[in-house]
Amino acid sequence: MALQLSNAVSDGIRRTLTRTGGILFIGLLVIQLGVQASINTALLGFLPPAAADQFSSNAGLVLPLPGSVGLALFAVLVILSSTFFVILSRTLAQSDSTLSTFPATSTRRLGRATAIALVGGLIVSISIMIGTIFLFFPGLFLAASFLFFIFAVSVEDLGLIKSLKRSWGLARGSRIKLGLLVVISAIFGGIIGAIAPLLDLAGVPVAADIAISVLTAVFFLPYYAIIASAYRQLRDEGTAGDRSLSEPVNTSQVP
Repeated sequence: MALQLSNAVSDGIRRTLTRTGGILFIGLLVIQLGVQASINTALLGFLPPAAADQFSSNAGLVLPLPGSVGLALFAVLVILSSTFFVILSRTLAQSDSTLSTFPATSTRRLGRATAIALVGGLIVSISIMIGTIFLFFPGLFLAASFLFFIFAVSVEDLGLIKSLKRSWGLARGSRIKLGLLVVISAIFGGIIGAIAPLLDLAGVPVAADIAISVLTAVFFLPYYAIIASAYRQLRDEGTAGDRSLSEPVNTSQVP
């Protein structure tokens, strides 16, 4: 059965508007702000003094730290971000009865899941980038096919290759609808990319960084919740189908 996208959208938004959704939003916003500030700090720290003086007025969020520390902080935040998305995926994909709390399995084998999410995310990103270069559509196809990778890693606790295969299998038959979600996220990214330079031109680079981080968190939390709902829908349908094929008929009840 194909994905019911309208049901996934409504259920995903409902999953966002919960107590855990609010906590996840704050966590995502803090990580976004930290990543932006660490990037600005590293860039400013490694520029030559003359260029740094010129860049500092438009640098946005900058921490009073050396460039090397900013770079190290960025690396830590990248790892922390992967850990956060593992917990986010496990939380958003849990059953309806426990939506208001974090699941007991949110920290299960967290180090392993984080490592797989990091490596797999890099592989998927490079694949999509290469596919996008070749007439855009291969990249869109790959992005839709691997949309459930993080949920296969986080929720089902699968390894790298099995998670990629699992996501590919779940997306089968629903790639056009999943591709629509990918296109929407790309459009939103383009809108953010247009807002940032306008705010920079207005002379408010700090406000630009904060606005970008807030808008990103506001969009991507429900976006991942919608993907989580789609994942649950396709996973449960597949499980039901496998069960109906594997359960033998009780011939004693057949007249």
